Amino acid sequence: MNAQRRSPQPTSTDLASSGPTLDGGITLRVFGLLRLVAAALVFASIATQIVDESIHNDFIAEEYFSYFTIQSSLINVVILALSGLVAWRRERESTLLAVLRASVVSYAVVTAVVYNVLLRGIPDEGYVGIQWPNEVIHVWVPLFLFIDWLVAPARPVLRKRDVRIVIIYPLAWLAFTFIRGSLDGWFPYPFLQPNGPDGWGGVAVYVLGIAAFIIAIALVLIAISRARWTNTDRLWVSRSS
Repeated sequence: MNAQRRSPQPTSTDLASSGPTLDGGITLRVFGLLRLVAAALVFASIATQIVDESIHNDFIAEEYFSYFTIQSSLINVVILALSGLVAWRRERESTLLAVLRASVVSYAVVTAVVYNVLLRGIPDEGYVGIQWPNEVIHVWVPLFLFIDWLVAPARPVLRKRDVRIVIIYPLAWLAFTFIRGSLDGWFPYPFLQPNGPDGWGGVAVYVLGIAAFIIAIALVLIAISRARWTNTDRLWVSRSS
């Protein structure tokens, strides 16, 4: 007679998956592999910039790691790697992980728009480094993240109030940036400098505009998750708003 087996205890992987393995063929694994490749590419881009600027004596760590682009890209590496592993294992993605994915997609899309509309073409001060990492971080990875959210299967249905989680990091980064800038006078982006031609009024316009844009993108992503034509996993049950 076989002995009764104990049920396994929950582990830290519950953050990533909270259900049975999904029957998605190779589709999920393809997206999982693409996410892992994207994570490695972002990490390689940041590492390349650090090494390149260090070789040319132009790397200032406390400034480099203060940029929203760099911080959000490091978050991208973590979320892409985690969601990539979940997809590769064909496991159900947790709601928390889906909200975090929506967050990084929002940050990446806004970063791409701000860079290509407001910052591209502005002359760099000092050493002009290798350019392909900039294109990866500001163009290709944001594009991949949005397409991935649009077409990848096995995504939970999110609630409209999940947008509150999306906005937490940008608000924290903004507070840190202005506190630091008030102490040493350095701001990572020209449109955040209160001593610029438009003063605090101009800064407020940019900040409110970008914040509204982040919220709008997040709401679009949430709406996509709730659309019937994107609900490729029939196991997901829609949650009320």
